[in-house]
Amino acid sequence: KASYEWAGDVAGKVWASAISQKVQGLSNAKTGATFSDDRANAWDIGANVNVAGFGLTGYYYDGKGAGTTLFGNLGAVNVGGTMKRRDSNGGYLQGTYTIPGVGTKIGLAYGISKLDTASGEVNPTLVDKNERWTVGAYHPLTKHLNLVAEYNRIKSEGQSGANETESDSISAGAILFF
Repeated sequence: KASYEWAGDVAGKVWASAISQKVQGLSNAKTGATFSDDRANAWDIGANVNVAGFGLTGYYYDGKGAGTTLFGNLGAVNVGGTMKRRDSNGGYLQGTYTIPGVGTKIGLAYGISKLDTASGEVNPTLVDKNERWTVGAYHPLTKHLNLVAEYNRIKSEGQSGANETESDSISAGAILFF
């Protein structure tokens, strides 16, 4: 992992990281299938820039055999007795503005996460992509306590395109920083 952060009238941070991890072979007692050793690989890159109350953050990741949600989760599958890796990628873009004199930050964000089927795999119920839009307001009460209000629009699709769910939610609360 590498990162660089700077301060000033135009402040920000850039970062990049990568991982490659050996995945040991497994045996399945029910099917008798054995899987050879393989590797899970992933990398990411991101940047954040803040100037005159405006903030912009962008982030992208890509993986092979790394899975989704948690490292390794759904990263590989048995296809005809052979372990095959699934590709995953995604990212987000977020823009914010802090209202001068008030300190309230308003923001808009979009994120997407995709998981491809492995070569030769047919799995219509496997998640294909998750997308989320968020509009939020964040007001600092103290240095360590913020009030939060958000609206979220979430959409998930399965590999077949037929398995689609959508939800809208509104949340309000507080964030404690320590």
